[in-house]
Amino acid sequence: MCGITGIYSSKGLPIDRETLRGMTDQLAHRGPDGEGFHVAAGIGLGHRRLSIIDLGGGAQPISNEDGSIVIVFNGEIYNFIELRDELLRQGHRFKTHSDTEVIVHAYEQWGPDCTCRFNGIFAFALWIRTRGRCFWPAIIWELSRCTMSNWAIACCLLPRSRRCWPIRNVLEKWIISL
Repeated sequence: MCGITGIYSSKGLPIDRETLRGMTDQLAHRGPDGEGFHVAAGIGLGHRRLSIIDLGGGAQPISNEDGSIVIVFNGEIYNFIELRDELLRQGHRFKTHSDTEVIVHAYEQWGPDCTCRFNGIFAFALWIRTRGRCFWPAIIWELSRCTMSNWAIACCLLPRSRRCWPIRNVLEKWIISL
C-alpha cells in the first residue's frame, strides 16, 4: 500500500519542503519502492510507492500533458483498463500504463464526477494548478500531527490505534481536534 501526504495553502504561501519530506518519510514502511514530491506555490504533495501496477512507469506524482493537474494516489482502480480505453477514444494521451494516470485524465474529462466511474479502493489528491485548488474526494486518511492555521493543514500517519475520519476538498474549513 502506498502512502500520500499533502500540505495546502489557500493563500499560495510557500510550502516547507522539509516538513513535507518529514511527513512522507513517516510513511516509508508503506512505500519502500520509491518516493516523489510536487511542491509549488501553495501546494506540497508527497508520495511513497509500493510498485504493483506499471512497475517501470508509475512513479508519482504524475501530471497531465501540460502539468496543470498533478496527482498523488494510493489504492487501485480495478476498472482502469476499460476507463483508459474510453479516455483514449476521447483523445487523451497517456505516458504510462498506470491506474494513477487514468484518474488524472478522468478528472479532465468528467470533473469531480469521475469518482463515480471508479471501481476500486482509493485515496488521492489532485492539484489543479489553473484553478489554484485541490480536489481531495471524500476519502479516509489517518492523521497524527496536524498543523492548522488560517492558511494550511499538514497531515501525516497516526498510530494505528487512532480512528480515521473523512477529509473533504475544502481544507481550510475543517475543524480538527486530536
